[in-house]
Amino acid sequence: MLRRRTIFVLLVGITLAGALQAKDKKGYAPPKLVSATEYPANDQHTAEKVTVAADPYDTRAKQDEAFGVPIRQVGFMPILVVITNDGDQPITLSDMHVELVAARKLKVLAAEEDDIRRRMERRPQTAPSPLPFPLPHGKNPIQELHEEFDQASFAAHAVEPHSTQGGFFFFDVSGVSDPLSGATLTITRIKNNDGKELFYFEVPLDKYLNQRPELNPR
Repeated sequence: MLRRRTIFVLLVGITLAGALQAKDKKGYAPPKLVSATEYPANDQHTAEKVTVAADPYDTRAKQDEAFGVPIRQVGFMPILVVITNDGDQPITLSDMHVELVAARKLKVLAAEEDDIRRRMERRPQTAPSPLPFPLPHGKNPIQELHEEFDQASFAAHAVEPHSTQGGFFFFDVSGVSDPLSGATLTITRIKNNDGKELFYFEVPLDKYLNQRPELNPR
């Protein structure tokens, strides 16, 4: 009986180890970009032929689908920013500034990698495994954060004519009870090919909440 129990525990451990290894290999999975006009939350400037959209990754399911590091658990919300240029000239993003304006005009600037890293380092360690043998460990979570932040962050310096660029900005919403309700994402300092700044973009995030699938079941 004892031998059977030992074999059972070993099999469970091997299965768990395999699952953990598979999770460790996941890493960052970039979302497929579509035109900014197709996202529920967008601000379209028809005269300038530029549209900016925001897709908040506010749920655990969405974050787990894209990220391997526990960004949500340490109070940060990734927001995918997508910019579509339907004009005939490129636009410049080198000086672009993105800001989350929550309810009551609370302004939240995009976080840096170090901000998330410090929060992760303060996170309590998980309890030791109850199994009678050690399980394999994956990547160092800080190294994994570095890799995923680098891969996911918005990095484009321009958007060519009739094309789309996108990437993530990360916002510390740990002290905000309902960060998307009544909030907007404000994007400034986008410039045309002549260096003239375009009119600022305000993306109403309530539009995203109203269209979120789990709130609008078919």
